[in-house]
Amino acid sequence: MTVITNIQDLRAIAKRRVPRAIFDYADRGSYDEATIRANRADLAAIPLRQRVMIDVSERSLATTMLGEPVTLPLAIAPTGLTGLFHGDGEIHGCRAAQAAGIPFALSTMSICSIEDVAGAAEKPFWFQLYVMRDRAFSASLIERAKAAKCSALILTLDLQIQGQRHRDIKNGLAVPPKLTLANALDIATKPSWALKVLMGKRHSFGNLQDRVPGADSLTTLSQWIAGQFDPSLSWKDVEWVRSLWPGKLILKGVLDVEDAKIAATSGADAIVVSNHGGRQLDGARSTISALPKVVEAVGDKTEVLFDSGVQSGQDILKALAHGAKGCLMGKAFLYGLAAGGQAGVTKAIEIMAKELDVSMALTGTKDVRTVDKSVLGG
Repeated sequence: MTVITNIQDLRAIAKRRVPRAIFDYADRGSYDEATIRANRADLAAIPLRQRVMIDVSERSLATTMLGEPVTLPLAIAPTGLTGLFHGDGEIHGCRAAQAAGIPFALSTMSICSIEDVAGAAEKPFWFQLYVMRDRAFSASLIERAKAAKCSALILTLDLQIQGQRHRDIKNGLAVPPKLTLANALDIATKPSWALKVLMGKRHSFGNLQDRVPGADSLTTLSQWIAGQFDPSLSWKDVEWVRSLWPGKLILKGVLDVEDAKIAATSGADAIVVSNHGGRQLDGARSTISALPKVVEAVGDKTEVLFDSGVQSGQDILKALAHGAKGCLMGKAFLYGLAAGGQAGVTKAIEIMAKELDVSMALTGTKDVRTVDKSVLGG
């Protein structure tokens, strides 16, 4: 039996348990993958300041995100194709997050629909919106999120055109998965995964079925996105979404200071510093290198969250030290889900929490709400 001590252990199990095309969708980035490497390398390069002889016998990870109490400053990021990593994956992820006391975000490109997850969840969750060419359909998604009593809407800003992900194209990634000879042989070696996915509620994009032409076709995912996503997306669309959505609004995909300043005046309750996990503009700067200037630029106008590269509790601590109020995990969530369903997601959250707790103690920090640059080494 594998002893799981960190997120990389979950990643190794996930790689064995799901087909290569599905695993690579989560694991890999765009073009030469320079940005995906920078996200991890730049976080790893930040030193922490070890402190001693400070009473840290009582510690707290509890804080708030968007004004709501959370047990630790972490949320599950919206991820597409989640239900292909494990049958009913969105439901398993939501249940694990809510049991742990942290937010769960459902993607427009989920396999289980908004209604599927709402029917299985005990508490409100966040919904992430992609604005399609068909604005009426995008408006209907907002109405469905309202009806499901979603507590926040995440508008993703950085995928109006998809960065080329070489591995997805080489793997022929499609939804439902294409049954090529190579994929069939791969799937045949993973009967447990296949059975769980086949027994799931849905096998294509639940939010789009019967509503968007070609949502369940066998064209590659990148081809489908190119035909449906809208490159004319602008700040006027943010105003439009804000006018339709009465609840908390989060803008995800901000890296540039000028964009951050505009976002802070748009009526958003939070912005997420993100480069889409290194899956969009390859060569873009790492999120941790962008975070401090974005925080400085927006001041207290809006809450700043952090995404892309978060795979340990120490990553969370470093992001908080640079001004973030909380973090989102995407890849780490999918590794846990693929490795063990709901229990695997719970394990991923527990790993993050324990690493954050221990690292706080060893930097002489008692309360996560007080973390600042003083925990960083010189």
